[in-house]
Amino acid sequence: MANKQNKPRVPGISDPELLRPRVLKYLVELVEETPPLGERHEELLKGLIFDAYQNANGELGPGEPAFLNEIYDYAASYGAMEEFFDDPQVSEIMVNGPSQIFVERHGKMLLTDAKYDSEIQLRLAINHIINPFGRYVNYKHPMVDAHLKDGSRLNAVIPPVAQQGSCLSVRRFLKDKLAVQDLIDKGAMTQGMADFMAVCVAARMNIIVAGNTSSGKTTFLNILARNIPDHERIVTIEDSVELQMMQTHKVSLEARPADYTGEGQVTIRDLVKNSLRMRPDRIIVGEIRGGEALDMLQAMNTGHDGSMTTIHSNSPRDTLSRIETMTLMAGFELPVLAIRKQVAAALDLIVYLTRFPDGTRKVTQITEVAGMESEVITLTDIFHFQQTGTDADGRPVGQFKPTGLRPSFSNKLDAMGYKLDRSMFMMK
Repeated sequence: MANKQNKPRVPGISDPELLRPRVLKYLVELVEETPPLGERHEELLKGLIFDAYQNANGELGPGEPAFLNEIYDYAASYGAMEEFFDDPQVSEIMVNGPSQIFVERHGKMLLTDAKYDSEIQLRLAINHIINPFGRYVNYKHPMVDAHLKDGSRLNAVIPPVAQQGSCLSVRRFLKDKLAVQDLIDKGAMTQGMADFMAVCVAARMNIIVAGNTSSGKTTFLNILARNIPDHERIVTIEDSVELQMMQTHKVSLEARPADYTGEGQVTIRDLVKNSLRMRPDRIIVGEIRGGEALDMLQAMNTGHDGSMTTIHSNSPRDTLSRIETMTLMAGFELPVLAIRKQVAAALDLIVYLTRFPDGTRKVTQITEVAGMESEVITLTDIFHFQQTGTDADGRPVGQFKPTGLRPSFSNKLDAMGYKLDRSMFMMK
């Protein structure tokens, strides 16, 4: 807190209605110029409010403490978002400037009536959310990622980058944990597909869960991981902790962004490389986005069978293209053919999830990475969703179908004692 108590008082504004916007304007500037307040957020915020009040030349006399408490209550809240954080049906909150707030409920995007009084109030709400976690956003650093104590993910962008006012997206961490039976009941997959995936996880197949935006990749990875035997040592690596391993022998590693001085960053790639020294049976990466793809492939190819991750892509084939691109981001000049051989040797399955326009989510393809033919990686669909239309509510209509092809590793599963009913792969 700046020491302004010895500074000569300048006659100022005594009307709270005129003084409030001046104090709030100064407060936003002070909050964004100050290093993250961390765990002492509430205590230090009160100091910044007093400083802002002094800057505004406020003179309230006997009413000063009540006015400062009012400003504190205004600044130390989520504001118009508060009600949505308390709603268990809201899976995502999206703020497009102070006057427009969308929420996602049951997969559908809805415009709400909630609004912020001003850009200043929205900016204070963003800082109130991120400051306790050591994160910051200001003119020099107008974008921020953070995660909350409950695991929810947050992204914020402020002006001048965000033209219509500060924008905020919060992907909620919902406490009700979905089980595989919930996916079957919701029509996201069949029992046969679930049984097949459970066996593949237990038998240590290397699996990538791919899909488009908000298709449920992390949720599905959580469900898959429940099939890992309890005695295995699992190391999970994430940008922000979302995976919930039920097993006893697990280690959770979380990436760390640079602090406000630009130092202290720990990347996903750093953690993947370090995890190899921790004697894991399996490595599970929440999502690969860059050069860590190469380290993940090498781990899968060097004894860490049964490892899993997620990736954003538009199809199983596009998944392979994205992995190639990410591998090149590792900084090594590898021939594309060498990368493809690594991918073909490392991966066993791609599970592709689709989020349809109405918000419905389905496992639309389970695809085997079958090997190489010439310079091309061979993909073989084992199950797929065949859409035939949409119903009156816009939901996709169709059937989950086996393709009639058994995976090439079926004999390996049989040898390990995992006997799959061959009829599950027969075309119907």
